[in-house]
Amino acid sequence: MTENKTRYSDAELAEFKAIIEEKLAKAKAEYNTLRQVVMHNGTNDIEDTTPSFRTVEDDGAFQLSKEEASQMAQRQYKFIQNLEAALIRIENKSYGICRATGKLIPKERLRLVPHATLTVEAKEMLAKQGKN
Repeated sequence: MTENKTRYSDAELAEFKAIIEEKLAKAKAEYNTLRQVVMHNGTNDIEDTTPSFRTVEDDGAFQLSKEEASQMAQRQYKFIQNLEAALIRIENKSYGICRATGKLIPKERLRLVPHATLTVEAKEMLAKQGKN
């Protein structure tokens, strides 16, 4: 019967919404932590989450740590945007529909990658064409 479905039911969408909202809360918390690391001004207060390697030799390692945190924060921000877009697709009932084939993305994939907009097959096809 799944073959003939054109969209997920409201109950199924509610299940995915709960998964996405949980991932979104964790992603936002991690993003805020990363931003604090990046914005860290060098003081050692109670909220200091960066390693306190403050010798002259370690300044390079400290800076790299900030750069890595900045890159991680950017990736996390993009992840948050993707999750928020998925919530919009749930609201307009287009969630879980492959944007390339129009087929339903399998539930197993959506549980692992809740912001997915392509089936694995479509993603592989687009990757081969170099258009992903």
